[in-house]
Amino acid sequence: MRMHLEMDDALVAEVDELAGPRGRSEFVREAVRGAVDRRRRAYRIRRSAGVVRDGGHEWDADPADWVQRQRAGDPERVG
Repeated sequence: MRMHLEMDDALVAEVDELAGPRGRSEFVREAVRGAVDRRRRAYRIRRSAGVVRDGGHEWDADPADWVQRQRAGDPERVG
Protein backbone atom coordinates (compact mmCIF):
# COMPACT_ATOMS: atom_id res chain seq x y z
CA MET A 1 0.00 0.00 0.00
CA ARG A 2 1.24 3.47 -0.72
CA MET A 3 1.07 6.26 1.83
CA HIS A 4 1.65 9.96 1.67
CA LEU A 5 3.93 11.17 4.48
CA GLU A 6 4.93 14.70 5.29
CA MET A 7 8.37 15.36 6.80
CA ASP A 8 10.52 18.43 7.01
CA ASP A 9 13.38 18.72 4.55
CA ALA A 10 16.07 18.32 7.20
CA LEU A 11 14.64 14.98 8.37
CA VAL A 12 14.34 13.71 4.80
CA ALA A 13 17.96 14.69 4.19
CA GLU A 14 19.05 12.71 7.26
CA VAL A 15 17.05 9.68 6.15
CA ASP A 16 18.58 9.87 2.69
CA GLU A 17 22.06 10.18 4.15
CA LEU A 18 21.55 7.06 6.27
CA ALA A 19 19.46 5.01 3.83
CA GLY A 20 21.41 5.79 0.69
CA PRO A 21 20.01 6.31 -2.76
CA ARG A 22 16.74 4.51 -3.31
CA GLY A 23 16.69 3.22 0.28
CA ARG A 24 14.17 5.67 1.71
CA SER A 25 11.10 3.40 1.64
CA GLU A 26 12.85 0.48 3.34
CA PHE A 27 14.29 2.83 5.95
CA VAL A 28 10.83 4.24 6.76
CA ARG A 29 9.32 0.72 6.81
CA GLU A 30 11.98 -0.43 9.27
CA ALA A 31 11.48 2.65 11.46
CA VAL A 32 7.71 2.16 11.56
CA ARG A 33 8.09 -1.53 12.39
CA GLY A 34 10.40 -0.60 15.27
CA ALA A 35 7.98 2.03 16.56
CA VAL A 36 5.03 -0.39 16.39
CA ASP A 37 7.05 -3.05 18.21
CA ARG A 38 8.11 -0.63 20.97
CA ARG A 39 4.55 0.63 21.49
CA ARG A 40 3.12 -2.89 21.50
CA ARG A 41 5.76 -4.00 24.03
CA ALA A 42 5.09 -0.98 26.25
CA TYR A 43 1.34 -1.68 26.12
CA ARG A 44 1.88 -5.30 27.13
CA ILE A 45 4.17 -4.29 29.99
CA ARG A 46 1.61 -1.79 31.31
CA ARG A 47 -1.17 -4.36 30.93
CA SER A 48 0.76 -7.00 32.88
CA ALA A 49 1.60 -4.74 35.83
CA GLY A 50 0.54 -6.37 39.08
CA VAL A 51 0.08 -9.86 37.63
CA VAL A 52 2.95 -11.35 39.64
CA ARG A 53 2.28 -11.39 43.38
CA ASP A 54 4.66 -9.57 45.72
CA GLY A 55 6.07 -12.59 47.53
CA GLY A 56 6.17 -16.36 47.87
CA HIS A 57 8.39 -16.98 44.86
CA GLU A 58 11.15 -19.55 44.61
CA TRP A 59 13.57 -16.71 43.79
CA ASP A 60 12.83 -14.55 46.85
CA ALA A 61 15.71 -15.87 48.99
CA ASP A 62 18.47 -15.46 46.38
CA PRO A 63 17.38 -14.03 43.02
CA ALA A 64 20.88 -14.20 41.49
CA ASP A 65 21.18 -17.91 42.31
CA TRP A 66 17.72 -18.55 40.88
CA VAL A 67 18.61 -16.79 37.63
CA GLN A 68 21.89 -18.71 37.38
CA ARG A 69 20.10 -22.05 37.87
CA GLN A 70 17.50 -21.11 35.25
CA ARG A 71 20.21 -20.26 32.76
CA ALA A 72 22.21 -23.40 33.49
CA GLY A 73 19.12 -25.55 33.04
CA ASP A 74 18.43 -24.25 29.52
CA PRO A 75 20.25 -26.41 26.94
CA GLU A 76 19.41 -23.87 24.20
CA ARG A 77 21.30 -21.10 26.00
CA VAL A 78 24.71 -20.10 24.76
CA GLY A 79 27.25 -18.79 27.27
